[in-house]
Amino acid sequence: MSLYCAIGGVETDLSSHQLNDLLTQSLTQLGARKSVLVVPPDQSRAHSHAGELTSYAWKYYGDRLKAVLPALGTHTAMRPAQIADMFPEVPEDLFRVHNWRTDVETLGEVPAEFIHQQSEGKLNFPWPAQVNRLISRGDFDLILSIGQVVPHEVTGMANYNKNLLVGAGGRESINRSHYLGAVYGMERIMGRSANPVRNVLNRASDEFLSHLPIIYVLTVIGRRAEGGFAVRGLFIGDDIECYQRAAELSLQVNFESLDAPIQKAVVYLNPREFHSTWIGNKAVYRTRMALADNAELIILAPGVKEFGEDKGIDGLIRKYGYRGTEATLEAVAANADLASDLSAAAHLIHGCSEGRFRITWCPGQLSKEEIESVGFGYGDLNTMLKRYDPQKLHQGYNQVDGEDIFFIADPGLGLWAYRGRL
Repeated sequence: MSLYCAIGGVETDLSSHQLNDLLTQSLTQLGARKSVLVVPPDQSRAHSHAGELTSYAWKYYGDRLKAVLPALGTHTAMRPAQIADMFPEVPEDLFRVHNWRTDVETLGEVPAEFIHQQSEGKLNFPWPAQVNRLISRGDFDLILSIGQVVPHEVTGMANYNKNLLVGAGGRESINRSHYLGAVYGMERIMGRSANPVRNVLNRASDEFLSHLPIIYVLTVIGRRAEGGFAVRGLFIGDDIECYQRAAELSLQVNFESLDAPIQKAVVYLNPREFHSTWIGNKAVYRTRMALADNAELIILAPGVKEFGEDKGIDGLIRKYGYRGTEATLEAVAANADLASDLSAAAHLIHGCSEGRFRITWCPGQLSKEEIESVGFGYGDLNTMLKRYDPQKLHQGYNQVDGEDIFFIADPGLGLWAYRGRL
């Protein structure tokens, strides 16, 4: 077990040159490799610097880097323009598309007894450890799993083995992990590196991935006071210490505890990253513990054009809507289509306010009728952009027409909570 790089702090701001040097030094310690696979995130994690690090890995290994497999999970495959934007100079023909329904192999199962224990008796199914066959059967002598550690609604803190077992996982592994997290309770998980979902992933990783030559390359990204984003940490290693070190820093960098609950929050979703409520509901997940009862959450989403990135999930969201935990659990019990797609059910629970606060979606390419049909309030995007101009607002509290609003420029980079709810 080795930790090759552990650099970072709350004031650290690693340059591109430093990232390249640190990655190169770490890869040199690994010795010669002849066949390399890189597993980075997709464009929904563009701020992770995983694209830049993938480019450095390609420059280091050259034609020994045989393939790049973005960890799509259930997301839509990356388009050529997105690949070129996120992974500069990396040849497009190296990229492979992960299909979570057809491209996976089950390496083993975490037993139902363990899931029953972790879910506090609420669930009783085994969890299959599934990965893309390129990972399990590609005969690579190095698999670089690259990504960002940040608070996450399903696994507490994102990345590490989640990138492989969920991001490059299969239908059942994704469904059941998401449902476990939803049933256990999102607010009990977010920002915690140890939790039931992570415990399942760690057990699966120890039992079913240990024979693979996996090295984790993990970043921690923070926001500069003057604007823009900084790489606060880089952690490279082959075991859980790498993740734990990154998670400790992320909690210092990405978590904001507030003295009083927010009455009105405005969240902007960059159209480069956010095209669906499936991803865009990070605006709900990451702010819910900071919002007051009867607060309003306004989501400015110029790029959002669909509910689910997967067509099947999109249909389920349209059919069942964001109606709350009780209604969703009843729908799962009564309907085979939702019961067979538990990640969709989990998402419907995650994206609802449970009636505690109002959610107003302002999408660029979904109609008022579509938004209201799934249980959200609707706001006209152009009207809201004039009132709450993201170019004029700064992160945190602003006053707009005599009203205090809390502005968040990218919900994917943080977690916000009112101290009274912790």
